[in-house]
Amino acid sequence: MKQNQPNFCNQLNRREFIKDIGGGFAALGLTGMLAQDGFFASKAMAKVPDFVNPLAPKAPPLPAKAKSVIFLFMYGGPSHMDTFDYKPELYPLDGKTIQVKTFGRGGHRNESRVVGPKWKFKQYGQCGKHVSDLFPNIGECVDDIAFLHSMTADSPIHGSAMLMMNSGNLLSGHPSIGSWVNYGLGSVNENLPGFMVMLDKIGGPISGAKNWSSGYMPASYQGTVLRSQGTPILDLKNAKGIARAEQRTLLDHLRMMNEGHLSSRYDNTNLSARVASYELAYKMQSSAPEAVDLDKESTRIKELYGIDGSRTEDFGRKCLLARRMVERGVRFIQVYSGGHHNDANWDAHGDLVKNHELHAGNTDKPIAGLLKDLKQRGLLDETLVVWGGEFGRQPTAEYKEGTGRDHNAYGFTMWMAGGGIKGGVSVGATDELGSMAVDDKFHVRRLHATILNQLGLDPNNLSFFHGGLDKSLVGVEGAEPIKQIIS
Repeated sequence: MKQNQPNFCNQLNRREFIKDIGGGFAALGLTGMLAQDGFFASKAMAKVPDFVNPLAPKAPPLPAKAKSVIFLFMYGGPSHMDTFDYKPELYPLDGKTIQVKTFGRGGHRNESRVVGPKWKFKQYGQCGKHVSDLFPNIGECVDDIAFLHSMTADSPIHGSAMLMMNSGNLLSGHPSIGSWVNYGLGSVNENLPGFMVMLDKIGGPISGAKNWSSGYMPASYQGTVLRSQGTPILDLKNAKGIARAEQRTLLDHLRMMNEGHLSSRYDNTNLSARVASYELAYKMQSSAPEAVDLDKESTRIKELYGIDGSRTEDFGRKCLLARRMVERGVRFIQVYSGGHHNDANWDAHGDLVKNHELHAGNTDKPIAGLLKDLKQRGLLDETLVVWGGEFGRQPTAEYKEGTGRDHNAYGFTMWMAGGGIKGGVSVGATDELGSMAVDDKFHVRRLHATILNQLGLDPNNLSFFHGGLDKSLVGVEGAEPIKQIIS
């Protein structure tokens, strides 16, 4: 799935000319045939001057097991040895200084004081998975979950690690995974964006919108921030005094002028995407309020998500909204736990117990409620749920005193459920201390490849032409899906 090459000032540079001339004559005939067969998402992509609908549904090249993704992002880096990666050897080492190589915010170290796990673990489900007392509700769902205990990333620093987890790159300016999904599949709902983001009530993560940016793709593929209460999408209402009929007349006139402007220009996808965004915003004015109206949900469902509790109400609303977005055909929904404000995220440098009990207590019941609700509605089979942060934590203390742990990108845990993923399995492993991955190391790009694969997209062939190169989410070296967890 290649993005057509842009035309700059009606001239091709040398690289573009060499790239095109080899297959030019064959492509001419092929373009006509594919356009007739409906292969292109729009006429403009087939070199016909008309408006592109960038969010038009596209047939995935591979058999799809999932239709949508819900990414539950635990911003700040949860401690894997205190949540889902059971390390009994750590308990008796608590407080002892040992030789262990670590690399985090405090730099490289060869010796540190061990912080033993602060919670007990209990076995759950038929698979007997050990889960921390922090997550008793998620523990009830382990037979539907595949745990990845050997995740690795390239950076132990929040900003770059967030970008890596969200876009596959340490530097900003690249499309996020939600944008890639939106680009590859389009949206099946013409009245809602294909990629939606819900932030913590205290605000977004470090780097903000860069984490859901469309990068070098048209802006129509970027994430749209959805609020769980109040006005669902900011700046969506008409200006005061403008009636809906008047707005429709204005948009029709604007479209006519843009259509004339586009007719003499080759494949202007930016203009097409802008017009499409106008139309989408017009439709969202009536559809978005209905989509976020939780009054239609039963009391039982609200209790399942924890909306009746002060601790769980906020994240519970977001998880319930994520389910409603899936029902309405939204392709990619990202829900953040934790914002970039003091200790208001999973970044436990000081008091590990206070930090993790706060955030786990806010999210455990809502996440379990989401999994159970999707399953009882028959939606879990076609919805891929992903849980994790940008990295994990170290088994040792960062400071001379206290229980805080530094960042750890050498080995950490994430999990996936639904969407053709095996349940009740654990793959990969960190060492006996949890300091680094030792078996079946899975780089972040392997996670991305798995997500795309489950949606029916070939991670190594889904690309977008930019800067003279065919760029992809998994990079030029490519990445294979994690086959051990695919059913």
